[in-house]
Amino acid sequence: MMTTAEKPQGSGRAWALLMLASAFEIGYALSVGGSQAFTVPSWSMAALVFFLLTLYFLSAALRTIDVGIGYAVWAGVGSVGAAVFGGFLLDQPLTLGQALWLAVIIGGVVWLKLADSPTLQGEA
Repeated sequence: MMTTAEKPQGSGRAWALLMLASAFEIGYALSVGGSQAFTVPSWSMAALVFFLLTLYFLSAALRTIDVGIGYAVWAGVGSVGAAVFGGFLLDQPLTLGQALWLAVIIGGVVWLKLADSPTLQGEA
């Protein structure tokens, strides 16, 4: 098992896997919403597939990225994506207040990624 000191932080491949896991998380959240409490078989099956994919790619990304950072980015991107796409696909309105707090989440995710950069780590 790798310790934090042994993890090669900032791997582009790991971050790509994390973004893929985040995209599948958005699909999972939207599928669960469309499944109407798992009473619609097609949406329910899509939710299961997206759930398994998001867990697989998240676990692969977390082999390199610290769990705290990776989970925060995954959850943040998933939350924002589900809120934005839910408005289009599931006719769920997005209020100005919700948009403001989603912008805060986006800002936090960006700062987490920047904090992981080798340039900033060398200055700390």
